[in-house]
Amino acid sequence: MADDKKEPWLNYLALTTVILAVCATLATFKGGGYSTRAVMSQSQASDQWAYYQAKSLKENLYVMQKEQLETDLATRGLTGEAKQLVETKIAEYQKKIDKYSHERKTIEQEAKNLEKIRDDSQLHSKAFGMAVIFLQVSILLCSISGLMKKKTLWLSGVAGGSVGLVFF
Repeated sequence: MADDKKEPWLNYLALTTVILAVCATLATFKGGGYSTRAVMSQSQASDQWAYYQAKSLKENLYVMQKEQLETDLATRGLTGEAKQLVETKIAEYQKKIDKYSHERKTIEQEAKNLEKIRDDSQLHSKAFGMAVIFLQVSILLCSISGLMKKKTLWLSGVAGGSVGLVFF
């Protein structure tokens, strides 16, 4: 066995396998990071939409109160101090309605931004996932080629690894 001459391509095989393994590790790490970001962004977006709904409910309550006061003002024939009090309340309610409407727009924009981050993260996570698949299969092919000393298996591993690197 000591007389067996080592084929030169086996050195390249070892180097290729190490490079593919490092890239697979990095792809797994980056893909996991994007997956975590996607989950966190979805959670934060859901929180924002719940907050949006709460603001909508509050705004709606003020709208109903304002409409009730406007109806009372129109149908009861209020005058003097009572009329002034109702008009003041109507104006206060309108300010609250405007405030909640503005807050809802801000919250909606934040929720949509978080959903965009989620979508972008999912896209990147999928690409890294595909990279890991191709890189792992390529590592397997390279390992088998080293055991069997089949150069064609190593070349197919290099080809698969190249596809994995494109996704990476």
